[in-house]
Amino acid sequence: MRKLMNAEIPLNFKKNPYDRTQWHDDVTDPVTGEVIEDGTPYMSEYANNFEWGIYNAYRFLIEMYRQMERMRVQLELDGRVPGNSGTFADVLDGSSNKIILDKTLTDIIESVAIGTTVLKVASPEGFTTFTQVTIFDDLHMENVIITAIGTNTITVQALVNNYKKGAKVSRSNVAIDTINAEMGIGNWQTYNVELVEVV
Repeated sequence: MRKLMNAEIPLNFKKNPYDRTQWHDDVTDPVTGEVIEDGTPYMSEYANNFEWGIYNAYRFLIEMYRQMERMRVQLELDGRVPGNSGTFADVLDGSSNKIILDKTLTDIIESVAIGTTVLKVASPEGFTTFTQVTIFDDLHMENVIITAIGTNTITVQALVNNYKKGAKVSRSNVAIDTINAEMGIGNWQTYNVELVEVV
């Protein structure tokens, strides 16, 4: 039975996974025009096979380009810092790398005023003392050093801004766009919640 493509395929294949269709025309009698032998029927399975074949081929090319880009960056860095082997590089394509972005994030559960040092947070898990964090909402942002961590509290340097309930405390206010391979500024977000009574 033929294995026609109908979905994404794993990229670690060892042989060409595309099952090519050999197309044949109808054979007709040159005198009467009667069809003597039918050609290859055009079916949706065949059409989907080459549509998925094209799609998966592009997936493979994109992944191959990503791997080449990582090797190019590592070679470039190794030339500048021998033995580095790309330790300080990330091509922002979503693949694993020696560098891991610290995405530790929590919410401030009560609004805070200028000069506040103890923040009540949803969870202090993942944060460590004497590391820098970014505090931000839709109006303000600042970087402070954590001086102590308690039970659902984080103590920082005195704040220079007011912050709303729901403001973020994060190790990195960065949003990585793996499509365009670039870093952007993360956003403070609000959500609308609709309560539905269940009877």
